[in-house]
Amino acid sequence: MDIKEFNQFTACGGCAAKLSQDLLQRVLGNLPTASDPNLLVGFDTSDDAAVYKLRDDLALIHTLDFFPPMVDDPYLFGKIAAANALSDVYAMGGEVLSALNIVAFPEGMDPAVLEEILRGGAEKVREAGGLLCGGHSIADKTPKYGLSVTGAAHPDRILRNNTCRIGDQIILTKPLGVGLITAAYGLGEAAKESYLHAVSSMETLNQYAMDTARNFRIHAATDVTGFGFLGHLNEMVTPAYSIHVTANHVPYIPGARTLAEQFLITGGGMKNRNALTGKVAFHDLDMAMEEILFDPQTSGGLLLSVHPDDADALRTALGKLDVPFLPTTVVGEVVQRGTHNIQVA
Repeated sequence: MDIKEFNQFTACGGCAAKLSQDLLQRVLGNLPTASDPNLLVGFDTSDDAAVYKLRDDLALIHTLDFFPPMVDDPYLFGKIAAANALSDVYAMGGEVLSALNIVAFPEGMDPAVLEEILRGGAEKVREAGGLLCGGHSIADKTPKYGLSVTGAAHPDRILRNNTCRIGDQIILTKPLGVGLITAAYGLGEAAKESYLHAVSSMETLNQYAMDTARNFRIHAATDVTGFGFLGHLNEMVTPAYSIHVTANHVPYIPGARTLAEQFLITGGGMKNRNALTGKVAFHDLDMAMEEILFDPQTSGGLLLSVHPDDADALRTALGKLDVPFLPTTVVGEVVQRGTHNIQVA
């Protein structure tokens, strides 16, 4: 297995490989939207997955995600890519039913590399309680892997990304900084301890946090991936309200700030900053923290908009989970509409 050959593709791997948010909005804005009343969630609100109602008590959740590697181990890459794809089902409040592999792989590369990728992905699907049922593969110069996932939920318990209520508290369930750290580690600039912290966070399923959150009044949810903390938080905002972020409450992986201070930032972070021009207002925030908030995440945590009376109890319940590096702080609040979508102080 030629790990060096595999690792050469990590410079723009993971969710950092996503197209920019503003480009996608321009393109999708020109497409016709579906009119079927059973389509509960489509692409018009930039939500995490599509939701189709089959019966009064059953809705199916459909999502897919795939990308090039961001780590130097094929087995870990498979686990992280699968956890990332499965996360969309949890962000909608659902449970995983089944998954299909999506594979692009160089024909000249050692097949043992592909076997390790698929082994990692299969383990995560099994951990999620889902069935891996097959997939599709193509030959490509760059390895890519992910899943098409089907989940299920009661139609009345679907969580959307833009149904926050004024007064809600925003909780983030994983620390930020994995984009900064994985990119810098590939260049030999990040500490191994930070890298291992990032890997552990990325391969952790969001299932455990959502299983806990279901017991509380969650009004909206999404997960943090390639558009960064601020990009996905922005998708939660509507003209009816803004979100205030308390920057010093936002958790990040040790080492991420140092990398940002050294300007070891990512192209994905720059795309995210440009896409949010005029939508985010910063007050007395240093550039390093700004970069962490723009940093593209791979298999990032959930953003939960929770009733203010439930926030402390949810934090306590999350803190009792046997999940590595799970933050339990409130990072923001839904407030009366201001001049910007998001205010960071």
